[in-house]
Amino acid sequence: MFLCKNSVEKTILLNKLRDSLQPTMTRLGTSFASTGLSANFWTGIGLAISIAAGIVYASANFGIEPYYAAVAGGVLLLISGFFDIIDGSVARVTKKTSKKGAFLDSSFDKISEVVIFAGIAFGNLANPFWCIIGLGMSLLVSYTRARAESLGVELKGIGIGERAERMLILAIIGMIPLDITGRSGVEWAVIIVSIVAGITLIQRIAATSKKLSST
Repeated sequence: MFLCKNSVEKTILLNKLRDSLQPTMTRLGTSFASTGLSANFWTGIGLAISIAAGIVYASANFGIEPYYAAVAGGVLLLISGFFDIIDGSVARVTKKTSKKGAFLDSSFDKISEVVIFAGIAFGNLANPFWCIIGLGMSLLVSYTRARAESLGVELKGIGIGERAERMLILAIIGMIPLDITGRSGVEWAVIIVSIVAGITLIQRIAATSKKLSST
């Protein structure tokens, strides 16, 4: 009961933080929209950079110092996340949101996550078991939202670990030179993402079940 209440409080705080950042996102969207490049273009840029991040993570298996690979991969992942925010801001500012854009954004996000976790596992930066759990939980979080919304249940903002939060955890904690109980910073980041995604999955299943039961 305490865990559930604590998770709800964290969700409310995160939603307030997201709302407080909206004016900044609008200004950024306006700036990038002034280039004349479409939201889909920036979505593609974000995907390309996330693929580069996955390759850099994997490079730890080709003689690159693991810590340097983790830091470089984390920086690229943060840049990719920035463009993942920009594409939506540009679409809203230009009022050119479309089903095609939404489909590409969602699909590219999932491709990005697969590449990132695969790169981390291939680079031996984290135990492949945790990479599978982290990726699986992340994809299930996205699936529950898509499935719920197909049934008319809105889940935007529900849960403590949406994609942006998960990628921030992976990038930032992964760059910390930790070595606790034989686990690197990247492995701890993957474990935390797995836990956060698991809690979010439970929150979304509970929220959807509650809303569907009342209809």
